[in-house]
Amino acid sequence: MYVVCKEHLELAIDKFVDEYEDAPDVVDLKETEFSDWDPPAKCAECEQDAKFLVV
Repeated sequence: MYVVCKEHLELAIDKFVDEYEDAPDVVDLKETEFSDWDPPAKCAECEQDAKFLVV
């Protein structure tokens, strides 16, 4: 699972495919609410705001 900004979305997808050998689901964090989990506010690769969850 990766939480990333738009700039690092492709990198996160590539990492996911390399690790799991399957296509990930990409969730727009602005359009989705989680009842038991608060996503990180910052991208895992840089300091920009997180926009997507790759799972």
